[in-house]
Amino acid sequence: MGVKMNLIEMKTAKITEKGQIAIPKDIRKLEGFKQGSKVAILAYKNRIEIRPLKELDYDKLNLLIAEKTFEKDWLSEEEDELWKNL
Repeated sequence: MGVKMNLIEMKTAKITEKGQIAIPKDIRKLEGFKQGSKVAILAYKNRIEIRPLKELDYDKLNLLIAEKTFEKDWLSEEEDELWKNL
């Protein structure tokens, strides 16, 4: 039932007055969570995910943003017809 997740470990952290949290040392040992690395923070209705942000991910993120922004205009039969011969 539900989505299968590959949970490795669960830790807790407190949110400071400034809204900051510390990523526990065991979690920082995972690839992509080293000092100075950037992370993506994804907010959903019922959860927040923190993911390592690799250089390649910037391009994917920009594509996703563009796709979601223009989805209502681009995903139409008329648009498909105009683009099919290009």
